[in-house]
Amino acid sequence: MNKREQILALAEDYFAEQFAAREFVPGQTSLPANGKVLDASDLRNLLDSSLDMWLTAGRFSEQFERKFAAYWGARFSLLVNSGSSANLLAFASLTSPTLGDRQLRPGDEFITPAAGFPTTVNPAIQHGLVPVFVDVDPKTHNLTPEGVAAAIGPKTRLVMAAHTLGNPFDSLAISELCKQHNMWLVEDCCDALGARLNGEHVGNRGDLSTCSFYPAHHITTGEGGAVMTSRPYLKKIAESFRDWGRDCYCAPGCEDTCGKRYGWQMGELPEGYDHKYIYSHIGYNLKATDMQASLGLSQLQRLDDFIQKRRHNFNFLASALRRRGAEDFFELPGWLPQAEPSWFGFLLTLKGERISRPWLLEQLGQRKIGTRLLFGGNLTKQPAYLALPKRVVGDLHHTNITMKRSFYVGVWPGLNDEMLDYMAEQLVELCRCCATR
Repeated sequence: MNKREQILALAEDYFAEQFAAREFVPGQTSLPANGKVLDASDLRNLLDSSLDMWLTAGRFSEQFERKFAAYWGARFSLLVNSGSSANLLAFASLTSPTLGDRQLRPGDEFITPAAGFPTTVNPAIQHGLVPVFVDVDPKTHNLTPEGVAAAIGPKTRLVMAAHTLGNPFDSLAISELCKQHNMWLVEDCCDALGARLNGEHVGNRGDLSTCSFYPAHHITTGEGGAVMTSRPYLKKIAESFRDWGRDCYCAPGCEDTCGKRYGWQMGELPEGYDHKYIYSHIGYNLKATDMQASLGLSQLQRLDDFIQKRRHNFNFLASALRRRGAEDFFELPGWLPQAEPSWFGFLLTLKGERISRPWLLEQLGQRKIGTRLLFGGNLTKQPAYLALPKRVVGDLHHTNITMKRSFYVGVWPGLNDEMLDYMAEQLVELCRCCATR
């Protein structure tokens, strides 16, 4: 056994010693709303990639992009350094001058739900587009085809929306609307890896789709994300924007892939200018490292198990809550009949005003039960968006209820039935206590 093999073999022993599972103690063991699940194979892959000392994108990145695209059902995936960067890259790709009349420009409008996460909408805003905020369905907390149709105006060029907490919106109907009105569709699947609609992975109806591998998500690379598409011309554009805006498509460390590195003339550059230093877009450096990709590869092998565990945890928690009469106090989540969610969290919406959400969340925190709000609540009410040029469709009634009364608890794979039962018990007991005060 050589030294590399010795190091990798020791990784499994080290992981078992340092990260052994701990006994659950109700009220003392922390039950966060999100978390990562790691094992010895993750540490082994991380060490394997670090021993290469390559550091930037390399062999692990190439493998991950290929395998992840196959899992997703897309022709291409591009690994980036975060889910927010994935949204930036997906949107920026649609501003490419190579798209001609379909190029997105400042002043164009894009439709997005008001109840969402900032970096789903920020890239378009930062590029000068005007957001058109629409309300969400009260059960799924997603935008609806009817809401999109009502929001379309003469300047509307894009729909960019997330599948909320892993619960699919009707991307089939919305993609048809986009085709009818010559609009782009970008599906933010950062919370929805593995979710399906009509038996198909979400993300494949959009022109581009995105995913996040932050530790809270379905698989993790630490920081990281990806952009997916099945359109070769969009893949080429996205790759350029990700890699400094360059026209060259050589992988890091490679040269002369095209066979004519000094045979190009573009823009007003002299004939024969080095293709590696010709820039066709005003881009970024959004690449991930090979260490991130190596962790993603080992996590990807367990993704189906993670998704099944999330679904089990969601169903168990729903049953435990209903059994205790939680529907006296909460609206429980719903989903489309053709949807198979891949749950990121279990969203609860308090009925009426008799129970104070801040009080309830504080009490849950004292019992070590982690909670999260539905991200920005109503983005139009956030400080950063108050003075923003925007168009708001309707009164955002359901979004405002979400902002005031909704929160979610965890269903991630690190939670077990005993933990979930304790969560359900505390949720209902606290509500009963508050309601009788």
